[in-house]
Amino acid sequence: MAIHQPPQPADLVLSAAWVVPVVPGGAVYQNCACVIRHGRILALLPRAEAERRYQAAETLHLPDHLLMPGLVNAHGHAAMTLLRGLADDLPLQPWLEDHIWPTESRWLGADFVADGTRLAIAEMIASGTTCFADMYFYPATVAAVARHCGIRAQIAFPILDFATPWAATAEECLHQGLALHDEIRGDPLLRIAFGPHAPYTVGDDTFARIAVYAGEVDAAIHIHLHETAQEVADSLATHGERPIARLHRHGLLGPATQCVHFTQFVDGDLDLLATTGARVVHCPRSNLKLASGYCDVARLRAAGIPVALGSDGAASSNDLDLFTELRFAALLAKGLGGDATRLPAAVAIEMATLGGAIALGLDSEIGSLEPGKAADLIAVELTDPGALPLYNPLSQLAYTGSGSRVSHVWVQGRPLLREHRFLTLDFAAVTASARDWQTRIAATSAP
Repeated sequence: MAIHQPPQPADLVLSAAWVVPVVPGGAVYQNCACVIRHGRILALLPRAEAERRYQAAETLHLPDHLLMPGLVNAHGHAAMTLLRGLADDLPLQPWLEDHIWPTESRWLGADFVADGTRLAIAEMIASGTTCFADMYFYPATVAAVARHCGIRAQIAFPILDFATPWAATAEECLHQGLALHDEIRGDPLLRIAFGPHAPYTVGDDTFARIAVYAGEVDAAIHIHLHETAQEVADSLATHGERPIARLHRHGLLGPATQCVHFTQFVDGDLDLLATTGARVVHCPRSNLKLASGYCDVARLRAAGIPVALGSDGAASSNDLDLFTELRFAALLAKGLGGDATRLPAAVAIEMATLGGAIALGLDSEIGSLEPGKAADLIAVELTDPGALPLYNPLSQLAYTGSGSRVSHVWVQGRPLLREHRFLTLDFAAVTASARDWQTRIAATSAP
């Protein structure tokens, strides 16, 4: 005689018409449920079985939605949302030197960073990002805002060999960054990384110190690398070696190294990435808009190099919608290779989820819907005209405007967005602040 098993306790049984777990790759489940307990995924089961086996404090069925892991934006400058559209249609160096840096020198401070970061987090949550990697000034302020909003983040404190409003020297950058690392150690949602800005703004002595400190505290290194052909040419002229070789000489390449942009590479560069285990973060829209170059993602992946996706800052990419980023990544790969089969929808989605988790060293926690992982997930509503007819959910996610369809967001089982409504942010205050900054900055930026 069969023994009846009483239902097991759960906090939430969340079901939908479709579930994209990311692992196994390309899988799409119909009418399944994700069971959540204490912020973690207990099981992924057919809906009827989940409701039979678990007694949940809350049961939510979304009949017109798709459930999937939250997106991981593996590179950005959150506070730069306040500079969105300030200087368009310019190459990288004049964009930075003639517009962005002068504006930052006038306005940059903790209040600017707090308000810009809140605006960025609102935009990311609304479009399905549950984890972001940031590199910007006043990282303690970024950490405080992220913690308040309940989003997961890797915060790289910037390191440069010249004075900024945040720190006068590279040594001061390191001192403040290490203090922040110690302060938030043990936070389940936040990690601190070293953020040497780029090879052309950081000298050899500083690189050597970063290698020592990062090894001592076991922290990631997040750096703009091989972003433009000019960067590589200047390095060869000044140092007699390519930027990646210079990093390797200082012991800065390894599995915890996140190489952002990487539009310029030769076979020897790929060999260094592959042998050291360093990761690449691809930011296709920013690279295209600044005409910095093209990252051949398919070639990197063929060499076994993990690739994630990042939006970069809204000052260069104009928005932080990672669904749009993954669409550009897929289309660019096909166009570069002259091959429509390059970087299919399932792979682009994986890069925006598990790929980002791998790059940030978080793949044991997030990036896929698997038992034991944190319950960082989103619901995408597929009912508007642009989502119909629906033959292949993966195609809809990758090639149509899915960011605007995100209706629900959870991080570690905590709801951050419900029916498009923010639960941890005062959206009216966020937008009012953004308009106030617009007025102030525009008054001093007019020709």
